[in-house]
Amino acid sequence: MNGFGIVGTGSFLPDDVVPNGTVAERAGVTDEWIVRKTGIRSRRYAADYEATSDLAVKAAEAALADAGVPARRLRWIVVATSTPDHPQPATACLVQHRIGAERAAAFDLNAVCTGFVFALETATRLLSAGSGAGYALVIGADVYSRLIDPTDRRTAVLFGDGAGAVVLGPVRPGRGVVGSHLATQGAHHRMIRVEAGGSRIPASEKTLADGLHYFKMDGRAVREFVFAEVPETLRRLLGEHGLPPEAVDHFVPHQANGVMLGELLPRLKLTSARTHLTVAEHANTGAGSIPLTLDTAHRHGAFADGDLVLMAAFGGGMSTGATLVRWDANRS
Repeated sequence: MNGFGIVGTGSFLPDDVVPNGTVAERAGVTDEWIVRKTGIRSRRYAADYEATSDLAVKAAEAALADAGVPARRLRWIVVATSTPDHPQPATACLVQHRIGAERAAAFDLNAVCTGFVFALETATRLLSAGSGAGYALVIGADVYSRLIDPTDRRTAVLFGDGAGAVVLGPVRPGRGVVGSHLATQGAHHRMIRVEAGGSRIPASEKTLADGLHYFKMDGRAVREFVFAEVPETLRRLLGEHGLPPEAVDHFVPHQANGVMLGELLPRLKLTSARTHLTVAEHANTGAGSIPLTLDTAHRHGAFADGDLVLMAAFGGGMSTGATLVRWDANRS
């Protein structure tokens, strides 16, 4: 029986390119400081009229076109986001309506920056539990420019807006999703947070005045978490499938911080893997960063048939996740 794998990729970035100089002035730092601390040189911001669903729809349409799959054939739509258009309904419902996927069940998934990897595993399991051929659309999309305090140099310099998507469908034997390893450590949930706007602290004039709707992050603690947990997540995933680190051909990490990724990579021992990075131009696009980077690499012809592609993320919760895919370059 054939498995399920990635049969199409797509991405979308807003038109507005925001250079470091613009962000630096507001945050009280310099262009040189941002590059030295993060490796980021620019990012994109959504226009006033654009929301997460707008970016998600564009990425979805590109992925469907790449796959050659009409929207009416989709059975599932999963949107990974922590910046939905509204608290309800789910952003996935808006995407489903706009792309004309009336036969698909649609829902959102929030694992913050790890969301795409969680969503990919969820959609793969849903397809595998069904009967016969089917397709799922998995989207990672975030508009973090709406959550960032422009005066907070710890966060304002890191984030941009963007979306990426993949179509999951039947692939040839020996190709497709090999497996995933997901983990959450809820004891660390305060490392990354937006405190107001939910049922615990509803929106009010006071929450706005106190800046409780802004994204907050304990950068030093997050760095320590990443260095401790990401290598272990990859070790467990590869070990579960009897694969050594050198078997990986391509590594697509969450594009959180270019300098931190540079320090993390030697610890992962992926000595044969080509690492794909877009963080310098796009910054951290949340759940959109892995599928956006994956699409960029795919459209540049990076993946050959049978290549082993490893995607790994970390994010609020705190969560980690990794997925292995055996690339099918001859997918139908």
